[in-house]
Amino acid sequence: MIFTKNRSGEQVVLLPVECVVPNPAQPRTVFDSAELDKLAQSIRQNGLLQPITVRKLSNERYELISGERRLKACKQLGMDKIKAIVANLDDKQSAVFALIENLQREDLNFFDEARGIYELIYQWSITQEEAASKLGMAQSTLANKLRILRLPAEVQQRIAESGLTERHARALLKLKISERQQAAIEIITKKSLNVAQTERMIDDMLAGKPKPPKRLLIVKDLRIFINTIDRAISTMKQAGIDAVVDQNDYNDYIEYTVKIPKTSAYQQKRRPPNNSTTLFKVSI
Repeated sequence: MIFTKNRSGEQVVLLPVECVVPNPAQPRTVFDSAELDKLAQSIRQNGLLQPITVRKLSNERYELISGERRLKACKQLGMDKIKAIVANLDDKQSAVFALIENLQREDLNFFDEARGIYELIYQWSITQEEAASKLGMAQSTLANKLRILRLPAEVQQRIAESGLTERHARALLKLKISERQQAAIEIITKKSLNVAQTERMIDDMLAGKPKPPKRLLIVKDLRIFINTIDRAISTMKQAGIDAVVDQNDYNDYIEYTVKIPKTSAYQQKRRPPNNSTTLFKVSI
């Protein structure tokens, strides 16, 4: 084992990669493969600039406290040893340290963040107030983060896949039922709704606001249609089209036969007649 000092004066050791085991309190569950590839290439070119932090277990094993992405990248490169700082921490301190290290990274999924806070509180039997103090956040902020864990696992996954925000997730809590929450996510994603628009839509869903009914035109008096046909024929005649109308009134319907010349009255005076007409028949 090789010992060196980093810039902070902390002791840095070279540990076999296979001796470092994951931290059970690690809140992060999603790792971006593209970002991991970039980190691996950076380590290949420049070396590991920031050591991982571990704590000593029994039998020459070390539990990872922070730096899981760095550890994964080094394993991806096939490195045998990794730079590490060995911290003297108990189980609770290790869990808090791992959570804080991940909270300081902006790309931590907010569901992973909430699950990490939950584990910290309930595994170590501390209050929300104590957890908020350790994590440097207001208790109300911490309570809001924990609320989103009430969403079903499938809804949490849909929210994460759709790229929605933590505030979108909290708004969806009002709907209670998983099927309605997923239907709302579909609308939010399709229409690219912001948080305020999402809250209004959910309020409408809860109020059972009906969609405006489609207007159905019902005409009980056929004279409206007859007058429309008569006006159309009158308009054609005024325009110089000598339309001929034949109306037959049967028991079940009225039949109109309209013969419309292909040329107007003015054109008929200038051209030889060809007796060409267009036949138009309608029954009502």
